[in-house]
Amino acid sequence: MRLAELDFILSKIVENYPQISDINLTVGRPFQVEVYGSLVPVHLNLSTQVLTPFQTEVIALNLLRSDRRKIETLLKQGSCDLSHAILDKVRFRVSVFSQKNNYSIIMRKLPVDIPTVDSLDLPRVFKKMAREKNGIVFFTGATGSGKTTSLAAILDEINENDAVHVITLEDPVELVHNHKKATFNQRELGADFDSFSHGLRAALRQAPKVILVGEIRDRETMEIALTAAETGHLVLTTLHTIDATQTLNRILGFFDQEEERQIRIRLSGALRWVVSQRLLPRIDQGRVAVFEIMLNNLRVQDLILHGESADKTFYEIMETSQPFGCQTFDQDIIEKFEKGIISEETARLFASKRAMVQRGMDQIKSRRGEKTTTIKDLALDQEYLK
Repeated sequence: MRLAELDFILSKIVENYPQISDINLTVGRPFQVEVYGSLVPVHLNLSTQVLTPFQTEVIALNLLRSDRRKIETLLKQGSCDLSHAILDKVRFRVSVFSQKNNYSIIMRKLPVDIPTVDSLDLPRVFKKMAREKNGIVFFTGATGSGKTTSLAAILDEINENDAVHVITLEDPVELVHNHKKATFNQRELGADFDSFSHGLRAALRQAPKVILVGEIRDRETMEIALTAAETGHLVLTTLHTIDATQTLNRILGFFDQEEERQIRIRLSGALRWVVSQRLLPRIDQGRVAVFEIMLNNLRVQDLILHGESADKTFYEIMETSQPFGCQTFDQDIIEKFEKGIISEETARLFASKRAMVQRGMDQIKSRRGEKTTTIKDLALDQEYLK
């Protein structure tokens, strides 16, 4: 299969399945697309009904385009990441990896147009994040939860309003930003720099006001990111954590125990926001993002410095700081349920504290005049204690 033939097949798949998030190529299975979180087979006029080891290897080599560095990474490390574009129609973030001596390929479809805070209906506080002039902002969540899209919307907000220099360090470059008010230099791991730590260290000498670090993976990158945030840069980055507490633990975990006190002091001053996100299935198909948002204020700084306790937690601070743009996952889930976007079962399954979410849903159902229990035919026992 030649690259032109592969591009034709991919174009047809995207055309026939406009709502896909991923294309999955695995030996022993047909071409599959992920639609609303579920894999759906795509039947093509190929010589075989399912993909063979030879076919996936040929497709992988076509996507790699004889890139020696990426091929070497694939052979040594067992996987590699790259981007692939079909003219100006569609872009993919591609992961090629080996499994059971075969190659599999996952192609994440990327939006061609840069999303905005308004078009995605993101919380209005995201525009406030875009107005930050220094410090560090963490976006966290599982792979595929939409962190890259949310960050792209914040960068677009900066692009629309501020004449600043923005440097992005990505693996690979996913969304290409045009120059508006801001000037963008987007650098790709492997092609433009050899590691995030080296790329970030170099960025400090390239006069940016905003730096996007695709992902912080090690201690050196985290330390340089904190230094950049402390020296007047706005640093936007991601971590694979599920909430604010785990984010702090992951940051501290990069450093030795004897350094913990100093890192807590530095982080309490440099941190601006922590945003965690998840994608939940909607009632009317599709998925909707829910967010946990924490602003660094005096109470949060105290917890960063001294740690959480039974009566002082990040959850409690976010829960009581809604007027300042903060919220917990549970508060956002209850709001989505009230608007009829997600089902009661989905709300319970994805809740952080199920009892709290159930209580919130019961209050909403009670206001609507709906039943909140399956218990029926209750009556007072008039004979009791007579």
